[in-house]
Amino acid sequence: MPKMKTKRGAAKRFKLTANGKFKRGKAYSNHILTKKTRKRKRNLRDSDLVDKRDERQIRRLLPYAGV
Repeated sequence: MPKMKTKRGAAKRFKLTANGKFKRGKAYSNHILTKKTRKRKRNLRDSDLVDKRDERQIRRLLPYAGV
């Protein structure tokens, strides 16, 4: 069986943590920042974890994550 290809877009967006969960960046932080509050922009900087319900699909996109 041939090697599976990693979806490169997903590889750029998700990183595996030491506990086996996926880290992701938050959306809505690129443009039209003038109307967003300082607090909101600061909170968008932090990374977040992928929801448990979406992890199965991410693992399919990244077949060699955590190998």
